[in-house]
Amino acid sequence: MKKIVLLSMFAGLLTIGINAQTKTAAIAFNEISFNFGSIQESAGLQTHKFEFTNTGGEPLIIQNVSTSCGCTTPEWTKEPVMPGQKGFVSAAYNPVGRPGPFEKYITVQSNAATPVIKLTINGDVVAKPPTIEDEYKFLFGNVRMNMNHLSFGTVFKGQTQVKEVGVINISTAPQTIKLENIPSNLSVKITPATLAPNQKGVIEITYNSSKKDDWGFVIDRMDIFVNGVTENANKLIVSANLEEDFSKVTEAEIAKAPKISFASNTFDFGSIKQGESASYEYTFTNTGKSDLLIRKVTAACGCTAVITSANVIPAGSTGTIKTTFNSAGKTGTQNKTITVITNDPDSPKVILWVKGEITQ
Repeated sequence: MKKIVLLSMFAGLLTIGINAQTKTAAIAFNEISFNFGSIQESAGLQTHKFEFTNTGGEPLIIQNVSTSCGCTTPEWTKEPVMPGQKGFVSAAYNPVGRPGPFEKYITVQSNAATPVIKLTINGDVVAKPPTIEDEYKFLFGNVRMNMNHLSFGTVFKGQTQVKEVGVINISTAPQTIKLENIPSNLSVKITPATLAPNQKGVIEITYNSSKKDDWGFVIDRMDIFVNGVTENANKLIVSANLEEDFSKVTEAEIAKAPKISFASNTFDFGSIKQGESASYEYTFTNTGKSDLLIRKVTAACGCTAVITSANVIPAGSTGTIKTTFNSAGKTGTQNKTITVITNDPDSPKVILWVKGEITQ
């Protein structure tokens, strides 16, 4: 009798335990990772569907699915999945513009006993062969160029650099290329000057920094003519950052060099109303042993005007840079910069700040 009672109690407890377990939804995926293998970039979207089963005792609800990259778009079963039934989470990967190996994650959130599950897709995108439009992105008449902005990067004063722009004739007739309004610091050689149909050519640009009376970041623009025709937008832009080469300066020269020292490099105008202006004078001293040359002072924003007291500051003397910030058309927090270029080997470029808040 006692044995029968004990068996009945054990069976009851087992039943209660089973019922407690099956009261919760449970999600079981057939797989949690998938390898697409090699994908051609030109093949477009690649989609894989991860299937799952609700192995619990309550309806399963997928609450959210997120991905680790905007290149991967998820879809999933939106309605509740009953116990024993199946659902899915799919991931569509866009390989366009993404050559090479990839690994992306899909995070699944649900009301299951394990509320968060991470799925993985990976593979290797084989780049599509470049087209003429890919290689020569910029169209001027019937000619394409591989760039419309040629950057020389840092060019030291006195230095000459040469770079090239690629061109191609995409028409069925000869096309003659010519650049006009060429500044004195640039020289141009076009080979060949007239391109046969589908022929490629080169525009060789030589940058002579000695002929550019400027410092810092500078831009030149040249007009592009194709068969004698141009438009306002048909310009080749050439940029460079002109600096002095201090790499060969000796210790003795450094000891005799100028040195710029600002009392403060930040102007915080606090809070002003839109349309109001705020002015400030940055004070600096030449603590070196030779003349300090203020080669260029430029503001990053047209809203900030600058006036320098002098361009040559003798050793031991003080100078000022007055700035006026105009808040017209601006709101909220402001952070503007002023760049000061000098002949100080230790500080050839100094950044000044204009900060504050504009209220309406």
